Amino acid sequence: MDTGAFDELYHAAYPRLVAQLHAMLGSRDEAEECVQEAFARGWQHRATLGRADHPEAWLRTTAYRFAVSRWRKVVRGRRSPDRAVGPTLTAPEVSADHVALVDALATLPEAQRRALVLHYVADLPVEAVARETGSPVGTVKARLSRGRAALLPLLQDTAGRSSS
Repeated sequence: MDTGAFDELYHAAYPRLVAQLHAMLGSRDEAEECVQEAFARGWQHRATLGRADHPEAWLRTTAYRFAVSRWRKVVRGRRSPDRAVGPTLTAPEVSADHVALVDALATLPEAQRRALVLHYVADLPVEAVARETGSPVGTVKARLSRGRAALLPLLQDTAGRSSS
């Protein structure tokens, strides 16, 4: 992948990936850092990224793995220094509905949250979610169903409060 193609990928995918990771992690700052790390890794592995069928999925998976790794370090009390990659893009303002959704997603088990975000936020079909998470298709469908059922009362509660 040449520099121009990488730059195009960065500008097109960065905001989407940050929004998706934010929904998965519940922290926009953490999401931005992990996505930046993923792009730094992608730059180092441009040849691999250029041959990938879905470079954005490669970056999303890499960013998610960075998030998991960072979380483990925090739990163990060893936090790595933050690193930034190039200039940061300014993200659009976050709506109240988005904040409510992220808060509701944070109450779900990680596997359900990840499946919901990949399917509904990243707009991946169930089969792609299964591939990306390493789970059977039936498991992904069950996680989506249970996650939707768990979110319904939380989001209805929020909608009821905002319309009052």
